[in-house]
Amino acid sequence: MPKMKTRRAAAKRFKLTGSGKIKRAKAFRSHILTKKTSKRKRNLRKTSYVSASQEKVMKKLLPYL
Repeated sequence: MPKMKTRRAAAKRFKLTGSGKIKRAKAFRSHILTKKTSKRKRNLRKTSYVSASQEKVMKKLLPYL
């Protein structure tokens, strides 16, 4: 059986935490920031976790994470 390849685009965007959850950054923070409130932009800076329903998909994209 050959080795599985990691999706490099996904590898750059996701990290594994000590407890085994997959950490991700929030979207909607790259441009058109003038109409977004300071509070909203501040909250978008925080990291988030991949939902439980998406965990299985992510494990397939990142087999060695």
